[in-house]
Amino acid sequence: MKKLIPLVIAFIGFSSFSQRDWSTVEITSEKLSENIYVLFGAGGNMGLAIGAENAYLIDDQFGPLSEKIVSHIQTLTDKPIKWVLNTHWHGDHTGGNENMAKQGAVIIAHENVRKRMSTKQDRGGGRIAEPSPGSAWPVITFNDKMTLYLDNGNTMHAMHVNDAHTDGDSYYYFLEDNVLHMGDNFFVGRYPYIDLNSGGDIDGLVSNVTMALGMVDDNTKIIPGHGRLASKDDLKSYAAIITTLRERVKKARDEGNSLEQVQKLGLSKEWDATHGQGFINADRIIEFIYKSAD
Repeated sequence: MKKLIPLVIAFIGFSSFSQRDWSTVEITSEKLSENIYVLFGAGGNMGLAIGAENAYLIDDQFGPLSEKIVSHIQTLTDKPIKWVLNTHWHGDHTGGNENMAKQGAVIIAHENVRKRMSTKQDRGGGRIAEPSPGSAWPVITFNDKMTLYLDNGNTMHAMHVNDAHTDGDSYYYFLEDNVLHMGDNFFVGRYPYIDLNSGGDIDGLVSNVTMALGMVDDNTKIIPGHGRLASKDDLKSYAAIITTLRERVKKARDEGNSLEQVQKLGLSKEWDATHGQGFINADRIIEFIYKSAD
């Protein structure tokens, strides 16, 4: 019976996407500084920087929402969306790439984002992601870090981080505005999704979150991949949970327990009610850590 579960999840996920009523989705925003906003909708949180001549968008959710996203942005600025930067390759963060590119945006991401978007991907559980249309692929890629000098004189630092959620994860940090977009390395109030089939790794996630804690201060506005706007205290709490879980699961695994045995130990029980009720439940986070911890 357990072997059927991934297939059922895959079918439900595909069906819910294909049958979703996008007309019910509302795009909202929150102003973080004079030039920076976070946008919420369905899918990954978006970051918006407004320059003197152009707008810069981090992630663009699903394709059917592009018109709504652009319309909302037009209530905030009359500047065109010239640049779109992806935090990683998943469709809830890159699904609007093709539409944005057709409207003149230049797509930027880590080189592994282009590699995964341009080739067939095995998502596990019988799920196969076909290559995205070529016009959706990033046309500028970086392998380590990159700095964008915005046309208002400010800077955006792009940083490829360790393999964690995927192997193409990047942070985007606005130095002058003290705003950090962490993509799906940070889920507020939820267990993280470690996409093992896309190179995800718990050790990389712990390392990346620890690095982020060293970058931010009490005034930093942190945009997570999913969930509300966050603070350094929120990130500290998240770091403590994933670090403790990694230690517990690795210890139990190294003592010779099978995955199924470890899942029955209740190692995450103090957080399951608050963090394990969404897409990633207790069994799944234990599995991710069990399979990827060194």
